[in-house]
Amino acid sequence: MAAIRNSNNTSSSSNRNYYYAAPTTAASHSHVYDSETSWTSWLVPLFVVANCVVFIVAMYINDCPHKNSGLRGHCVARFLGRFSFQPLSENPLFGPSSITLTKMGALQWDSVVNHHQGWRLITCIWLHAGVIHLAANMLSLVFIGIRLEQQFGFVRIGIIYLVSGFGGSVLSSLFIRNNISVGASGALFGLLGAMLSELITNWTIYTNKAAALLSLLVIIVINLAIGILPHVDNFAHIGGFLTGFLLGFVFLPRPQYGWLEQQRLPSGVRFKSKYKAYQYALWLISLVLLIVGLLIALVMLFRGDNGYDHCHWCHYLTCVPTSKWKCNDS
Repeated sequence: MAAIRNSNNTSSSSNRNYYYAAPTTAASHSHVYDSETSWTSWLVPLFVVANCVVFIVAMYINDCPHKNSGLRGHCVARFLGRFSFQPLSENPLFGPSSITLTKMGALQWDSVVNHHQGWRLITCIWLHAGVIHLAANMLSLVFIGIRLEQQFGFVRIGIIYLVSGFGGSVLSSLFIRNNISVGASGALFGLLGAMLSELITNWTIYTNKAAALLSLLVIIVINLAIGILPHVDNFAHIGGFLTGFLLGFVFLPRPQYGWLEQQRLPSGVRFKSKYKAYQYALWLISLVLLIVGLLIALVMLFRGDNGYDHCHWCHYLTCVPTSKWKCNDS
């Protein structure tokens, strides 16, 4: 599976910089605890449908055959009519132009900060740069999201998905100024982060703990490591992951083992609280860190601060220069 966060240059040139994200895969955890409720997953499939509909609308608005003047190359798959794709020299992911994406709400620093279009921090997670981009993200969403929704319900998973996408957009905007950015991978990395915190906060009810933790950490490290390649908006991944990691401690703790059984006993016999003390502590610490972190990041963003002014080495988090490629603020 692959979760993709795409960002492309907004200059007048038809050569665009496309940013691809890391593959994300869900790791299953062995445990001996049965949740009190088994939910039917409907929100995640609805998210998938919504993303597909938005992409179709974007292609309809793009109308490549009638807006192709001045572009190098010809529209791809012209038999699709106005739904045909931009020339591959501009968009190798088989999708619309950056102009269309910008009109529809792509994340753009100048629009957010100088034109007070903060809504782009949310709308960008519903846009995708192409068929490949869309397919990779939706496969990852189905693979990760459905299982989580079945275990924890649509309210909690929906909140984690949306807030993580928002957190990824905020961090991306703090560092990336010259490109537009679209994609749901910040939200997807949030689900991945929530899986990790869920494993940690519910540590006592799992079997094969070390194996489950190791496999999940390997997946996370590989995904984030791929993000240091050029043309990858790894800041959206990191922001989404950190947001989801904290939200997992808030929304995904399970009652300690045996608590459900003792509910059948007389009230005077009960001796266990619903959650362990460390779960309450993690809940409080994570909630405070999440609120404070988002508030500070938003203040910095709308004040026009450049993230690199406060973290000179952070460019290595999204691109590591080699003999094969160079890294810059694009």
